[in-house]
Amino acid sequence: MSKTYRPHLLGIDDGPFVKVPGATTPIVAVMMEGADLIESVALSSFTIDGDGVSEFLARWIAGLRSAEAVQAVLLGGITIAGLAIIDVSALSRELAKPVLVVNRKEPTNHRLAEALAAAGLNDRATIIERCPEAFRMPCGLFVACAGVEDVEAARLVEAAQAKSLLPEPLRVAHLIARAVARGESRGRP
Repeated sequence: MSKTYRPHLLGIDDGPFVKVPGATTPIVAVMMEGADLIESVALSSFTIDGDGVSEFLARWIAGLRSAEAVQAVLLGGITIAGLAIIDVSALSRELAKPVLVVNRKEPTNHRLAEALAAAGLNDRATIIERCPEAFRMPCGLFVACAGVEDVEAARLVEAAQAKSLLPEPLRVAHLIARAVARGESRGRP
């Protein structure tokens, strides 16, 4: 694929955390043009296992100065801040932008449902059921997407890959979130 296609993608990830009542974790958004140009970085936080994360993300992203330029949002899973479950389709509708969930491994939402049950958060299981079906890209990544067809979602992911299989906006957001939470980042070589 030609790297001349340089979409503006917003990668979002959370930092590591310790589960204690009322604790929060940093949430980092990194907007990049293509795979090599960071355009902006934003920082927020969210309560561990908190409620209403989809609404929170929609408000936060819409309020970013770079919001108009964002062509798609990239997430590393449907959970953030522990067991806060993101309604991918609702987030896409609210933002009027594609939302892509990118995973290295095939998503196994039955384990997530078990974790929700163990935490007494069974009411969130319906959000998992609404998650779009993931497809496997030739590179091995699994992508679930809302607001965009699979072919275009794959094109967006490919245009943002460089150092690793993960799209760079997501990889960089992960590194920054870890550094904010722990003082130093650590990534895969």
